[in-house]
Amino acid sequence: MRPPALAVVGWSGSGKTTLLTRLVPELRQRGLRVGVVKHSSDVHPLHRAGSDTARYAESGAAFVAFANPAGVQLSFPEPPEQVLALLERFAGTVDLVLVEGWKHGPLPKLEVWREGLGPLLAAERRDVLAVVGEAVVPEGMTRFGPEDVQGIATFLQQCLSDGVLSR
Repeated sequence: MRPPALAVVGWSGSGKTTLLTRLVPELRQRGLRVGVVKHSSDVHPLHRAGSDTARYAESGAAFVAFANPAGVQLSFPEPPEQVLALLERFAGTVDLVLVEGWKHGPLPKLEVWREGLGPLLAAERRDVLAVVGEAVVPEGMTRFGPEDVQGIATFLQQCLSDGVLSR
């Protein structure tokens, strides 16, 4: 079983990363263990070309880890669609996984919206639980201001309690 998870979605430049870097410490302060996954539909190399870790990955290793005094970075040669299966490996080690991006993935979503970047996804998507930004949202949907990190954290704790993020 995978840990509870939420995709934080929005158009490029909407403030997803900024929100997450503020939200993670707030959730940690409330006693939650939070993991973060960055999802991208663009192809980016996971390892520097020619590096030892790139060579291990190219050799067909089941996973490659890079460890140094700053921490450990672990990569798997799995397509992004397998992220949910990979999250199962972390069940019991985190209370919540926040996935930046993955608009079209199966997770419930928190949309970060900014004027002029693209249409509001929540207007067309039933899997958007709430919107962060100055958007006019569908009737009955929760909306938070971009600076309301405490309100968003409280909302996510309620979603966790209600089991909404475990489906």
